[in-house]
Amino acid sequence: MRKEDFFEQIRGKVIVSCQAVPGEPLYVEEKSIMYLMARAAKQAGTPAIRTSSVRDVVAIREETGLPVIGLIKVKYEGFESYITPTMKEVDELAAAGADVIAMDCTEQKRGDGRSVSEFITEVRTKYPDAILMADISTYEEGVNAWRLGMDLVGTTMSGYTSYSPKLPGPDYELVRRLSAAVDVPVIGEGRVHSPAQAVEMLDAGAFAVVVGGAITRPLEIAQRFMRAVEAR
Repeated sequence: MRKEDFFEQIRGKVIVSCQAVPGEPLYVEEKSIMYLMARAAKQAGTPAIRTSSVRDVVAIREETGLPVIGLIKVKYEGFESYITPTMKEVDELAAAGADVIAMDCTEQKRGDGRSVSEFITEVRTKYPDAILMADISTYEEGVNAWRLGMDLVGTTMSGYTSYSPKLPGPDYELVRRLSAAVDVPVIGEGRVHSPAQAVEMLDAGAFAVVVGGAITRPLEIAQRFMRAVEAR
């Protein structure tokens, strides 16, 4: 898919994240069922799906025909980063046909001894025409990823690194600052729990918004209700 066409398709829209990893209620070892969540998201009008694992990238592309932002979550010894952290996962996503490859572009510790800048440069060199999305947690990380040639910058990791602000809701300020500083789409992602927050992300300058847990993670949704009632 052409980068410009993808950007036009997602502009001002909600991208639904359909993910289930081992240990979560909707993860089924024998066969992916996340394509059903993606089917519902497509019927609701989402222009693209974000998902993890090769099998879900393949299943969701086949089911929906929508562009897929693919990532692979994996924990390696010595790594703090876990979203597409090495070239191995990038290669797997490219082979699976992910329309966009999302990868951790934070300054978290990397067990391979490379800096995040070296990793980004290596990926961009190997895949010059791929659409690459940087998952970052701070303004500085976002600017660095943009300068190194990433096509989209997402606030995915804000609050999930040890050095980024721990907020109960979306990091609107990070979206505002990045949107004013970089000339690639800034994707608002992270703790978007309501339609009003999605709208506020766009008002803060986000090019598009990714919503996952509030739509496709029933355990997380149920727990939010339980906590609210128990706290009354």
